[in-house]
Amino acid sequence: MEWQGWFTLGLCIAVLATLISTRIGPHLIMIGALTLLSALGILSSSDALSGFSNSGLITVAGMFVVAAGMHASGAIDLLVNTLLGRPATPRAALNRMFWPVAFLSSFLNNTPVVATMIPAIYSWSRKIGISPSKLMIPLSYAAILGGTVTLIGTSTNLIVNGQYQTLTGEPGFSLFSITAVGIPVAIAGFLFMWLFFPKLLPDRTQGQAFSNLREFTLEVSIAPDGPLVGKTIEQAGLRHLQRVYLIEIERNGIVLTVVTADEVLQGGDRLVFAGDTDAISDLLRIKGIVPSAEEGQAQTFAERHPERRLVEAVVSPHCTAVGYAIRDARFRARYGAAVLAVARHGERIKGNLGSIILQAGDTLLLEARPAFVTRQRYNKDFLLINDLNTEAPRHERAYVAWMILLGVITAASFEVITMLNAALIGAGLMIITGCCTANQAERSLDLKVIITIAASFSLGMALEKTGVAKYLAENIVDLSGGTPWLLLILTYITISLLTEVITNNAAALLMLPIVLEITEKADLNNVPFVFAIMMAASASFATPLGYQTNMMVYGPGEYRFIDFLQAGIPMNIIAGVVTITVLLIGWPLTK
Repeated sequence: MEWQGWFTLGLCIAVLATLISTRIGPHLIMIGALTLLSALGILSSSDALSGFSNSGLITVAGMFVVAAGMHASGAIDLLVNTLLGRPATPRAALNRMFWPVAFLSSFLNNTPVVATMIPAIYSWSRKIGISPSKLMIPLSYAAILGGTVTLIGTSTNLIVNGQYQTLTGEPGFSLFSITAVGIPVAIAGFLFMWLFFPKLLPDRTQGQAFSNLREFTLEVSIAPDGPLVGKTIEQAGLRHLQRVYLIEIERNGIVLTVVTADEVLQGGDRLVFAGDTDAISDLLRIKGIVPSAEEGQAQTFAERHPERRLVEAVVSPHCTAVGYAIRDARFRARYGAAVLAVARHGERIKGNLGSIILQAGDTLLLEARPAFVTRQRYNKDFLLINDLNTEAPRHERAYVAWMILLGVITAASFEVITMLNAALIGAGLMIITGCCTANQAERSLDLKVIITIAASFSLGMALEKTGVAKYLAENIVDLSGGTPWLLLILTYITISLLTEVITNNAAALLMLPIVLEITEKADLNNVPFVFAIMMAASASFATPLGYQTNMMVYGPGEYRFIDFLQAGIPMNIIAGVVTITVLLIGWPLTK
């Protein structure tokens, strides 16, 4: 190799070391590597920036918007409420989550599955009182394991199969050809996750600036024509909420202070809850729950301003509403916002929400238009504004969102259009049909994740362009000395290592012609070797760089690079051992 190759190899090692040992953002590290490769002339500017125009990256961005539409419309809540339930422990939660995600990923590309499930699992984790960091890595791993079960579960399998047909002239593999290998790996991976991940994964409870610091009093109503009418408190899911509890019900002027689980809800009931900010925002996502209205004003406010969101505001001594009851302060007309909850000195305030007399220092949870935050920053009515970026779901669009998602998946699965075009069309339809707003779509695009994925392509391309990847692959394979079982093991290990630092597709396509040439010369059966390439390239757990879904959960789980190493290295070993064992037992290595 020339100096460019050795420099690229050293840079790759330095990037990995920096990711492991520091808390510098992965996007900054990868941009730094891209800058060096471009500035030194190792990559041309077009090659260095090729990741930003990569169809896979744009597909991920499109699916982020599709996922935003699923979340904003409440469509994903239907799935969560139906299948996931309310497990009490991380192990039970992992068991509930793994099988639906793995099944979906077996027949759908696992990238959109994870993109769609991230906001659902995040919201679900808060409802059941389990840190998102306990579930986000398992979400990605479940999708990866599910993708190994069939030929269409991951794009890597399809790419390898297509290249295999081109290079050998063989008809290729059927949909379930790899299932005999994928299912044992998926089961072994689940058992390891179920046994060890609850203690192995960190507990980094996420929260907004004020979460769990004080208790709000929230008053809501039961929609007269909503799905909760006629249900008991237990059936409506209002009995065992996390970090929020039902204090009383007001019905026709009568206050029920002792609310039993079998109390039947009626339309127009006013329910008073106490809880923290996150819990209240989750409560407002329940279909049939509407903000409590004084003479129906809250509902009309919501209808007039569909982009309303939750905002926290601390009342200033100069606020003109101080000394007035919320009902008499004409808060909506004056500020363009509706008061949903009040906290005072970290404690809940007793009494009807509308009768609470505002005091300086009260913290209000408001439902307001986006312009409220900008406008009030220049006024003296509030000392502090905190935009929670939480908007009430559009439940009436839930089934529309599901139709769009299924249409995207169906069109891409049957190759009516490419996955890229399907994702872009789906993203556009989510906005056009009102499943999510343009603002929600913009906020769904995690710029740090997108930059990290795009910049990582440059490092992978440099490894290929300078010959480092090919040099490493050929020398590792040569170590087998012509021994079939050793060649199979080294093939798997080589692919597994390459996949962690370059894209899985690139690693597989790099090794496939080398392995096919060696098996042809040694008169070996190439099928188990091709399956080893598919499995090793897909079963990438040890770093967030190895697989897109790992990078997608990196931010939502508040992970560090070391978290993936601790959880992923054992998973890589387990997947490798099971794969090699099944291949050695199930397929002859010699012709």
